[in-house]
Amino acid sequence: MIVMGGVMFSTYKERIIKELGMVPEEKMPELYKAIHQIASEFISEAKKPRKRGSLNGLWKGSCIEDSLFFEAKKTLFPYESR
Repeated sequence: MIVMGGVMFSTYKERIIKELGMVPEEKMPELYKAIHQIASEFISEAKKPRKRGSLNGLWKGSCIEDSLFFEAKKTLFPYESR
């Protein structure tokens, strides 16, 4: 049993395993999909990068040719180049 911050982790795992044992075998594929989805959400929350407050300085020192800028602008806003 692992105790961290006053929480007993193995107790939760044991409870989960006990609950899984009561699920009918034919429902296991659905249960797996649900568990996978929930676990993915927990994992992605843990891996989320910190929020960047500003884009200021992100492209510091980068140069964009005017021709590329104007070509992109034409494709994004064709009504402005008429």
